This record gives sequence, C-alpha cells and structure tokens, in this order.
Amino acid sequence: MASMREIKRRKASIASTQQITKAMKLVSTVKLQRAKSKAEATKPYFDCMYDTVATMLSKSGNVDHPYLKSGESSKKAVITITSNRGLAGGYNNNIVKLITGDEAFDKENTEIYALGKKGRDSLALKGYTVASDLSEVMNGPIYADAKELSEELLAKFEKGEIGEIYLAYTVFKNTVTHIPTMLKLLPVEIEAKEAAEGGVNIPMNYEPNEEEALGMIIPKYITSLIYGAMMEAVASENGARMQAMDSATSNAEEMIQKLELDYNRARQGSITQELTEIIAGAQAIS
Repeated sequence: MASMREIKRRKASIASTQQITKAMKLVSTVKLQRAKSKAEATKPYFDCMYDTVATMLSKSGNVDHPYLKSGESSKKAVITITSNRGLAGGYNNNIVKLITGDEAFDKENTEIYALGKKGRDSLALKGYTVASDLSEVMNGPIYADAKELSEELLAKFEKGEIGEIYLAYTVFKNTVTHIPTMLKLLPVEIEAKEAAEGGVNIPMNYEPNEEEALGMIIPKYITSLIYGAMMEAVASENGARMQAMDSATSNAEEMIQKLELDYNRARQGSITQELTEIIAGAQAIS
C-alpha cells in the first residue's frame, strides 16, 4: 500500500486537475449555447437553399452542366472540419476515421483541405496530402471564409485539377448526439423530388438558360453547405468537449473518494502499528 504522504500528494494533484476540468466544462457550456444559437439561426437558410437546388434539378430533366458530372481528374478533394484544440473526446478522431476507413479515399488520390489542426495533423501523419491549411478559420468561422474556400475548389474543379469534392464534418443533433458525416458537394447529387400536387413534375423553365442559372446558384449552394457545416461543427465540438470534461470531473471525484478510503486505511494501519510498538515496548520494560 502507498504511504500516507504519497496518497495525500496524489489526492491533491487529482483535486487540482478536477478544478481545471470543471472550469473547462463551464466554458464549453457557455460556448455551446452560443454556437448552438448560431447554428439554429442559420439552418433555415441552408435548408431552403438545399430545397431550392433539389427542386430545380428534379424538374430540369437531363441538364448537361459541368457541376453535375465528375471531372476528368481522379483526385478527390475532402474539406475536413475538425477542431484546433483537443480534450473533446472522440470528436476529431471520428472525422479522421471517416476518411481513413473509406477505401474510396486512398492516399494517392485524396487531397485534404483542412479546417482544424487536429484533423490536419492526424491525416498528415497517416500519409494524406494536405493541399490547404485553413485551420485558423475555425477560431471564428464567417460566411466569407466559406465563400473563399468554395471559389478556390470550384476553380480547381473547372480546370480539371480535381474530379470530386467532399465535405467531412460533424452534424449537431443535440447536446449529446453528434454525427460524423461525409457529404458529396460536386458533382451535385440530389435525389429527385416530386411536386406536391399529385406527384407531377412540372418542367423548370430557365431564363436565359439552365447552364447560366445553375452556374450562379450551385456555387452559392456549395458555399452555404460549407458554412452550415462550420456552424454545426463548432456546436458539436463544444458539446463533445463539455461531455468529455463532465466525464473527467466525475472520474476525478471517484478517484478522490477512493484515495480518501486508502488514506484512512493507511492512517488506521499507522496508528495500529504505533500502538503495537508502544504496547510491545511497555511489555519489554515490565
């Protein structure tokens, strides 16, 4: 059994760590509420954008547009949204597994566009090519950041440098549920939607033409998805960190209680030993 001094020192160390995890949990809780509010406020716009593009494509028939078919290149660009800091449970690792666990994303043909240092570092260590590091964006994501990234990737797609674009992020379901998700951005693939009235698809008329209209709406659609993913990812990150710190605080409490029992046992053993020595000494004198 450890000595009383060792137990006391370890108990003090764990108590100090517990104070840190408690503080981090409170900070994450406040940040989660802010991020959750932003995600919920922006979600209607992005849902509307998705529905708009889905309706347009479902009523357009066989439209020949570059954004609707794979490029000539075999390269896949994956926008990877993780966090810049750790201590968030499996939040970052789940996104990394989403990419490394899919055979479609082999190291030779996959380029990582990293939004978050943790995902960037993990994937780089596993041999993936990090084509762009935009980790600082996750410290305070704004729509302009998503637009800039969208324009860069669309330009490469149009030049034939990449053939497909994907988005790996964490969907914020609620405080305790966060779902790692892989979404294909280009070529656009949306399930056909039937019109509400009698399930009849009314043809979509474009002015001046469908190529120009889709060329304007799809970049906005992609930018919206990227920004929406950023907002959900920030909420998910803080939710995951809050849970992780809550678990760490609870575990520290259990360890402190166990150490208190060990300390009491050691103290009782020490007292018993002293009494035994006193009695033995008294008997020897008499």
